[in-house]
Amino acid sequence: MGSGPQAARLLDLNRQQHNCHFVVAGVVRVADEAVDNQAAPTLPAEMVSTRHALLNYVRDAHVDEIVVATREKRGLPVRHLLECRFAGVRVTDYATFWERESGQVDLEELQPSWLIFSDGFKTSWWRDAVKRLFDVTVSLAFLLFTLPLTLLTAVLIKLDGKGPVFYRQERVGRHGRRFDVLKFRSMRTDAEKDGVPRWAGQADDRITAIGRFIRKTRIDEIPQVINVLKGDMSFVGPRPERPYFVEPLSARIPFYFQRHQVKPGITGWAQINHDYGASEDDARIKLAYDLYYVKNNSLFLDFVVMLQTVRVVLWSEGAR
Repeated sequence: MGSGPQAARLLDLNRQQHNCHFVVAGVVRVADEAVDNQAAPTLPAEMVSTRHALLNYVRDAHVDEIVVATREKRGLPVRHLLECRFAGVRVTDYATFWERESGQVDLEELQPSWLIFSDGFKTSWWRDAVKRLFDVTVSLAFLLFTLPLTLLTAVLIKLDGKGPVFYRQERVGRHGRRFDVLKFRSMRTDAEKDGVPRWAGQADDRITAIGRFIRKTRIDEIPQVINVLKGDMSFVGPRPERPYFVEPLSARIPFYFQRHQVKPGITGWAQINHDYGASEDDARIKLAYDLYYVKNNSLFLDFVVMLQTVRVVLWSEGAR
């Protein structure tokens, strides 16, 4: 229901997504909304002007769901939508449908009212307790299992050149609390000698020879398990960012700070769905995934992320 930018985005999603779970039966224009490069058939105006026309079409085309994808709500054919709804057809707003099908929150169309009235953002003491128990148990097992690899990596870093084995860097955690994240050092000791923090780029010349390998294989992330044991991080959650970047991003990107409502993680929904973020545009894309995680976080979703992380690590996807 709609033929403008929102409808166009859904049609693009339908064309681009490899495992798409919906088929667009048709597009219905609302009021005088322009047609924005539609790839699905635009249904005649009589569909929302003739009694029972929309319902009859929905039944004939075996439509399961009507998505209201228009910014102009004043011209909606409410009577026709009610008729379909009472006949058992699901009617869904654009933001909810987009979130469900893409695994993201659409930042361009995001309204505070939708965040307020939609489902999600559930918290409970028992879930926090179970997740904490999971984090501690897996962290101890993981440290024991990777001990030979950890020792070998430490030796190789020392042989690669002067400097410490580990690297500490201030990050922003849950509710904005700052902490030092621990990683294997993968860059030269003078990587930021001018004192200006920078994102890592493709073929970054600050990365050492062994550093390039451990970043590609994600071995440099192993020491962050210590941060999980300390309670600063969880295994699954939004990646913790540096304060230098958080402050300007929070000022320029709406709802950016809301990603800090949960503990940051070693891996997360954004990490398995998007490549390494090294710009403000990447930060926006990853925020769309992070807000989805914050809104829908559950133990099941954490389990899905952990399984997908294995795929990402084995194929070295998105590493830099």
